[in-house]
Amino acid sequence: MQKKLIALAVAGLASTGAFAQANVTVYGVADATVDVVKVAGDANNELGNTTRVSSNSSYIGFKGAEALGNGLTAVFQLESSVGLESGSGLNTVRDSFVGVAGGFGTVVMGNLTGPTRALGGAVDVNAGATGIGSNGALLGKLGNNLVNTTDANSSYTAGGSCARSSTCVSIFDNRWKNAVAYVSPTFAGLSATVAYVANENKTFHGQEPALNTRGYDAGLKYANGPIMAAVTYNAVSLGNAAKTDVSDFRVGATYNFGVASIRGIFDRARADHFGGAGYTQNVFGLGGTFNVTPAGKIIGQFYFADEMKRNGKDQKDTGAKLFEIGYEHSLSKRTILKAVYAHLNNDANAGYDFGINAAGVNSVTTAGPTFSTVGATVQGVQLGLRHSF
Repeated sequence: MQKKLIALAVAGLASTGAFAQANVTVYGVADATVDVVKVAGDANNELGNTTRVSSNSSYIGFKGAEALGNGLTAVFQLESSVGLESGSGLNTVRDSFVGVAGGFGTVVMGNLTGPTRALGGAVDVNAGATGIGSNGALLGKLGNNLVNTTDANSSYTAGGSCARSSTCVSIFDNRWKNAVAYVSPTFAGLSATVAYVANENKTFHGQEPALNTRGYDAGLKYANGPIMAAVTYNAVSLGNAAKTDVSDFRVGATYNFGVASIRGIFDRARADHFGGAGYTQNVFGLGGTFNVTPAGKIIGQFYFADEMKRNGKDQKDTGAKLFEIGYEHSLSKRTILKAVYAHLNNDANAGYDFGINAAGVNSVTTAGPTFSTVGATVQGVQLGLRHSF
């Protein structure tokens, strides 16, 4: 099954009525592409291109439910990433949790997708919201300063460097560790989701450095027929000595015409007490799909990251643009062939990278210059196959 029943509920994308199953289901996606990626025009001029095989968020999972009586159902999911090309994986870094569902809604605990991340994925045009053209390249990154995620104890260090072929999305577009979430029942198409991130890393009295990371992620979604619209807000207090707070506000919607679809999103990331100042940045995105045959469709999207503002003043040349065009051809209900071209253009003082399968030159140093995507164009082509089971 291509979509995860309980993870979708945690994201506010499915109703608790999906939990009627009484057995364990094995499911997943095997998605592999051959990529040609080129980085050009950075401070050290053209870096050249590279070829690789990418797994594009491939995964395997186990999920199930047990009727407890009195209208209650125990639910669980254990989901692992799979590195088809590298032999890595079998972990629980994806949505993994245990919880209970009933007429009141659903409550789960574990490693969770919150409504902010879910909204970003819902408006992305790519199957599985993955690949070099995914909107995670720009959403929520705040000038590429808020990438990566919390560690096992909920600690987070802001930064903008990502390894080659890694996931390089914002803190808001990663899953939350040490989290508990509530998903309401759906009423006339409306549902709500609230997640809390526990402060497991809190420093005890008298200890240094000061840490007390905690946060929440809330969303309201309307889904009825061809329309989906949602608003989300994610706020995290790092609880460090600087008292840094980061947040993200999103509004997004999709409309499915049958033969075509259109998607749009507005994202505003914010950081206070960050390097002694307050920063904000807006990102705008528009995408769509068009069925050219019963089995094939064209996909495309354009995202624009505006310049960052420092204490309300524009920071020159800190924005970026992402353009993607592609084609997906269904060989069956579970298998698609896909071809994608993605083009990420950084302004002179911006250093964004692909959100999925990063080029990774920001982490490359030599005895000479330090290479990066600052001021660079990152572009690539992907050709491959995606199979869901």
